Amino acid sequence: MTYLVTGGAGFIGANFVKYILKKHADCKVIILDKLTYAGNLGTIKDELSDPRVFFYKGDICNQELVENIFMNHTIDTVVNFAAESHVDRSIEDPGIFLKTNILGTQTLMDVAKARWMTGKDDKGYPLFAEGKKFLQVSTDEVYGALERDIPEGIPLKLEDKELEKVLNKRSVPPKTFGSGFFTEETPLNPRSPYATSKTAADMLARAYGETYHFPVNVTRCSNNYGPYHFPEKLIPLIIKNILEGKKLPVYGDGRQVRDWLYVEDHCKGIDLVINGGRQGEAYNIGGFNEELNINIVKQTIDIIREMVFEEKKVKPEYRNFVTVTYDECSYSLITFVQDRLGHDARYAIDPAKTVKELGFYPETPFQDGIRKTVQWYLDNQWWVNEVASGDYRKYYEEMYGNR
Repeated sequence: MTYLVTGGAGFIGANFVKYILKKHADCKVIILDKLTYAGNLGTIKDELSDPRVFFYKGDICNQELVENIFMNHTIDTVVNFAAESHVDRSIEDPGIFLKTNILGTQTLMDVAKARWMTGKDDKGYPLFAEGKKFLQVSTDEVYGALERDIPEGIPLKLEDKELEKVLNKRSVPPKTFGSGFFTEETPLNPRSPYATSKTAADMLARAYGETYHFPVNVTRCSNNYGPYHFPEKLIPLIIKNILEGKKLPVYGDGRQVRDWLYVEDHCKGIDLVINGGRQGEAYNIGGFNEELNINIVKQTIDIIREMVFEEKKVKPEYRNFVTVTYDECSYSLITFVQDRLGHDARYAIDPAKTVKELGFYPETPFQDGIRKTVQWYLDNQWWVNEVASGDYRKYYEEMYGNR
């Protein structure tokens, strides 16, 4: 199978590229990335040396470029990760979000539709080549917000007994902070320019599925975390700031609830939807890791304190990057800042449909995932340093010159 992975130098896209190359020895991966501030060739520099991988620098809104990629490669699956994704940035400048997230998705689908179409049926609907799939990667933010009606949280109980057995094996049982959950039937109700742009792209994908019988699926995930995450989002930012002994900005009172999904679990879920998702359907991919933001920050401080000062997990060559002291590595680093405009109180995904239809299981409890994430950052301070300085762009210049 040949995959076109847009946004493949970004956080989730790069992790998906790594996952799919390991899983499928005979696949080919075409990466299209604009290399904005969050796109980092250093993240995929090993993959770029793989003869199965081809890289194109460019914008998904550039129809001529997308058409050339389809002409040069027999694309079987498009996985569209390319998106402007930071809510704060969307509040400051909504326009770029609307262009990339809506018109870029339309461009990709238009080109794929034209290249994959083989004729029409007796009712005039397009017919498409066998085995083609367009997967639109979306977010739980399209659903809006849920009530945080259980303020301190209670143990999570599930109707799906098989999944409950899996989750009960976790050392810390999952909990919930509300009685409601996002399902695929939840009405879409975006509350930020970013979420609105992703909602529009979801609806456009659905419209192509209905109008043209275009082979499309949409996945909606909860908050991802893990390796190679650009340090503007909560978890990578606080890891970086803790290691440097800097203040940890927390919005409002920090009692917003998010469901945290380890990025590799998300990649597994996407792979399942690509290979087994029903035509035109949306699938939720969640982690069953609901937690208050303030507790996420405190847990991360505790784990870094343990790993750095008690377990000595820092490589000798990276000790100079860790400037926080034992005494400084405490909750005193937390500083509460003015809340984000329109900040949603709670997100929580119910992935029961994906579990039952495709066998998806969110395997990684937060306590394990955050340790793996912290360890990755401790072992890869070169990456964090290059991202912060912008030096990662040298990989493109070294590999591709001015092309």
